[in-house]
Amino acid sequence: LLSLCYIFQMDTTQESYLDLFPLDAIVYLTPDSENVLEDIDPKKVYIVGGLVDESIHKKLTLRRAQEQSLQTARLPIREYMVKAINTKNYHSETLAINQVFDVLSTYYKTRSWPDALKAGVSSGKGYVLPEAEK
Repeated sequence: LLSLCYIFQMDTTQESYLDLFPLDAIVYLTPDSENVLEDIDPKKVYIVGGLVDESIHKKLTLRRAQEQSLQTARLPIREYMVKAINTKNYHSETLAINQVFDVLSTYYKTRSWPDALKAGVSSGKGYVLPEAEK
C-alpha cells in the first residue's frame, strides 16, 4: 500500500501580495467571478479571501480584485454540481477558507473536480454531485 503525503508550506508576512508577486501571476478566487477555474496553474498565485458574512459583503472580493486589476476565477461548482432539493431552498457558492483549501488541495492531488468538490463543498451549501441527488 502506497500512501502519498502532501506538505504545504505557509509563510506569513506584513507585505501585500501585490508587492510580492507580479500582477499577471495573481488569480483572486471569488464566487462572483464570471471566469471558471478549469485547472490549477503552478505558475499562478491564488488568493483565497476570508469573508465571514456573504450577504453583507456581496461581490466585495470581486470589486477588490477588479480595483487591483487582478484576474479572477471561481470554483466550478455550477459546472459539476446541482442544486439539491432542500426545505430551506438555500444554495450558496460562497465557501469558508478551509473548504476552498480542501477543494484546491484535493483537485491538485486527484485532478478531478467532482472529487475535489465532494471533499470541500458541504451539503449545507445546497449543492451536491449529480449522482448524490438520486
